[in-house]
Amino acid sequence: MDQANSGETSGSLKAIFRESLRFWEPRRVVYNLVLAAVTLAWLIFTWPHFAPAMTLDSLLKLLVLAAIANVAYSAVYAADIPLQFSSIRGPWQRRRWMLWLAGMLLAMLITCYWIADEIYPDFM
Repeated sequence: MDQANSGETSGSLKAIFRESLRFWEPRRVVYNLVLAAVTLAWLIFTWPHFAPAMTLDSLLKLLVLAAIANVAYSAVYAADIPLQFSSIRGPWQRRRWMLWLAGMLLAMLITCYWIADEIYPDFM
């Protein structure tokens, strides 16, 4: 059912939320793939040091960290939805990719920091 048939207006909460989901959720896949690639790169390029870390306990911790990264990604809705209700909705929709890019770079930095400072020293 499209917006015209469903009775939704372009400024309704349901329409805005649906638009927000359409923009952010496909990018969540890229976000997860990039963070996985960063983690894999650390693992591959420093393999001898991380070999002892390949345990079930470590994999469970990795899953928890991945879940935390996805919860952090979801925080974007707290910024996106109010901005879509604002008078700058049009410019925001054209430029919100910049927020995604900044968040992606921050997540990569945090991932590298976490691995270098919290995990890597334990296996040197």
